[in-house]
Amino acid sequence: MTGTADMRRHLGAPEDAAGSGGTGRDLAALPKAHLHLHFTGSMRPQTLWELAAERRIRLPRSLTDDVALQVEPTHRGWFRFQRQYDAARAVVDSEQAMRRLIREAAEDDAAEGSGRLELQVDPTSYAPHVGGLTPAIEIVLDEAEATENETGVSIGIIIAASRTRHPLDARTLARLAARHADRAPGRVVGFGLSNDERRGDTRDFAAAFRIAKDAGLLSVPHGGELLGPDHVREVVDSLAPDRLGHGVRAAQDPWLLEQIVEQGIGLEVCPASNASLGVFQEATDVPLRTLVESGALIALSADDPLLFNSRLLDQYETARAIGFTDEELAHLAASSIRLSSAPEEVRTRLLDGVQGWLRTPPEPAG
Repeated sequence: MTGTADMRRHLGAPEDAAGSGGTGRDLAALPKAHLHLHFTGSMRPQTLWELAAERRIRLPRSLTDDVALQVEPTHRGWFRFQRQYDAARAVVDSEQAMRRLIREAAEDDAAEGSGRLELQVDPTSYAPHVGGLTPAIEIVLDEAEATENETGVSIGIIIAASRTRHPLDARTLARLAARHADRAPGRVVGFGLSNDERRGDTRDFAAAFRIAKDAGLLSVPHGGELLGPDHVREVVDSLAPDRLGHGVRAAQDPWLLEQIVEQGIGLEVCPASNASLGVFQEATDVPLRTLVESGALIALSADDPLLFNSRLLDQYETARAIGFTDEELAHLAASSIRLSSAPEEVRTRLLDGVQGWLRTPPEPAG
């Protein structure tokens, strides 16, 4: 396995940077990429409440009390999570609402130092409101382009299928993604598979992922959150991922983790999400140190901040609470940038910014 020092060299970050190993630098000023964020789950609570009020939709109390979701990793727990997600999604019933979510997601990322956002969307739920799947994704892409120009945050779109629907639906979405793979900026950059990992047979979705891969799209399925190493292995073998959504359960199998490292598969690690869904008791219990020391390439991400009450910056704060130094946090940020599909000029600019962040002296204690 690759050691931490080797990972540092791989990421190209200076090992002798000024203030290396110190703490206290402003994490919002650290350039980073956000690679695992769901469309509805990115919504600001205030936006949810405003849209619901305009539509006279009564939200569940759990979506109005501004408290992070907490469930057990059971079918009942997932059902509660999905019910809340569906309730939030019900307010996104127009082109205007869809555009607002994209714009605000990018604005929030920009405020937290994210220079690259790869937003995951399943257009199926929004299509009935805007005239079909193609109009739905074209609205997303059009607003992503406009928002990128306004905010300076580079944006890529990931189209995701759901495990709860038939694999033929996934092929339809994969073809839709492939047709929009050559549009830039704001183009479709990847194809994912989300929802309850315990639903469906992973192998049945392989054909959809081949369509996407043949079009040059990244394979970015979920795997290894609710289910353990055997499920991770199945996703790796069947869907040939470039990145795994979550993947944290691979830490339970050293041999599997070594294979993931050797294949260069990135892990989109979402500590707050894992804790809210009961995979770990606390966000600080996520085996981030084990994953990093194995040489795995990590992209810290927020997943669904609307429900988990924890945004991208909070994930870096969690890593700091675990004991990661500023130098190690910079390596995590650089890893997220390298795992992204951002244009080369964006990657270079952000990576230069990471090194500049390290050269800045940390804030004095107190």
